[in-house]
Amino acid sequence: MKQQLQAELAAALEYFNRSTSALTEEDSGFSPADGMFTAAQQVAHAAQTIDWFIEGAFKPEGFDMNFGAHETAVRAVKSLAEGRAWLNKAVENAKQAIDSRTDEEWRQPLPAGPVMGGAPRAAIFGAITDHTAHHRGALTVYARLQGKTPPMPYM
Repeated sequence: MKQQLQAELAAALEYFNRSTSALTEEDSGFSPADGMFTAAQQVAHAAQTIDWFIEGAFKPEGFDMNFGAHETAVRAVKSLAEGRAWLNKAVENAKQAIDSRTDEEWRQPLPAGPVMGGAPRAAIFGAITDHTAHHRGALTVYARLQGKTPPMPYM
């Protein structure tokens, strides 16, 4: 199981990085409309959500639902370099979480609640993959709005 979870996480990062590689540091502050996350903040949000899933999967009380605080942390990110560093750190922490727990621990149910309550803990990796795919897709639109052509993620 651990090998599968590691592979899923590695693929999510690879596809995210490839899809968003057309964006440069100069694009950090771009957003399509006022109030939307900037490119840097989109990356930071993807990173934060990986941390959120890993932490919430093993807390008895479940996932931290203080989304206002989460948004404040994301909005503080001003550069793609900072967002990408957070993303790489979040993936590294997730890899360590995979390795530090047994397959049996990953099969245990998530805490009851509105976020995947009762599903096996390992199910968070499918959610991480879906969430990063959603944001890499948004970031390819950001790149196109900047006149750039993002590469295909799977090549």
